[in-house]
This record gives sequence, C-alpha cells and structure tokens, in this order.
Amino acid sequence: MDTVTLRRAHLEDAEAILEIYAPYIRNTNITFEYEVPSLSEFRDRMAGIMEGYPYLICEIDGIAAGYAYAHRYKERAAYQWDAELSVYLREGCERRGIGQAFYTALMEILKEQHVRNVYGIVTSPNPPSEALHAAMGFRLAGVSLKTGYKLGKWIDVSCFERPLGDPDSPPEELLTVHQVPQERIAQILQAAERMVR
Repeated sequence: MDTVTLRRAHLEDAEAILEIYAPYIRNTNITFEYEVPSLSEFRDRMAGIMEGYPYLICEIDGIAAGYAYAHRYKERAAYQWDAELSVYLREGCERRGIGQAFYTALMEILKEQHVRNVYGIVTSPNPPSEALHAAMGFRLAGVSLKTGYKLGKWIDVSCFERPLGDPDSPPEELLTVHQVPQERIAQILQAAERMVR
C-alpha cells in the first residue's frame, strides 16, 4: 500500500514542485505562463505566498505527487477575505483523490483564517478541473471568452466560486496562515490525507 503524506510545503520543496509545474507551462494552456521560471524565482514566489496563505504538497512513497496553494484573489482592500485556489498534479497521479484532498484542506485552513469566498480560475474546456469544482460545491460565476493566447490559439477562462461562511454577516479580522494554531492545521491535513487513494 502506498504511503501518502499531505503536508505544508517548505522552500526546500521548490525543486520538486517546479518539476511538477514546468510541463504545464511547456505543454498545456492550463497556465498562461510561457517560460519556466528559474528555481530561485519560483522559490521567491513560494515564499511570498507562504507569508499569508497555505501552500501544500502531497507525497506518495516520498515522491511529490502534487501541490496546491491559496493566494489573494484581488488586491483592493475590500477583497481581502477572498482567496484563489490552485492545484497541480504530477502526470500519472490523476484520479486518486489528490485534488479533492487539496481543496478540502485548503478550504478548511482558509476558514480558520476567516476567508469568506474561494475562487477557481480554470482554462476552458478542462473537464477534470470543472468536475472537481462541481464536486466541491463551487458554482460557475462566469466565462471570459478568448481571453488568453497560448500554443497557437485563443482560450476561454471560467471562474468558479464558493462561499466559506455566512455571506451576509460582517467578516472577522483576516489571519495569516501562521496565526492559525498549528495543531489545527495538522488535524485538517491528516483528515484530508485519508481522501487520497
């Protein structure tokens, strides 16, 4: 039986994570980046996200099978309670429940941070990602038609959204991921880890 570990990523994981991400840049329109960033640039990106938000990695038998993170959705002050989620899986690691485990863990941690809305920005068509968002209770908020150009064609982008709390009550003070009790994060990750097949 495979040994599955779902944990918070460290900067030392940057090389393994970039190895997962690079084929998405080179071979797909799932990300709109054209050039694979250098390892130092990618590590700096990770560090910036980790200052405030959860950044997770899933290992199967010690090999990085995927990673996921949340980050600020939009920059203006009134958007501070919104977060965008991103998930990337190593080729061959699909259909094992990793994406669902990542989304579950991210949303539970973000609830602890008092985030109120989460978003998934998905190039379309992308049936696996669309199915994940539907399964996780997201609704399609809109589609931007032919909004990005990559690999010789124009690409649509869909926005999925889901509230994490009472949409009509005032928000609580937003916390960084470091202000959430670490034992609570550990509980969330252990529960989500069991979703991986």
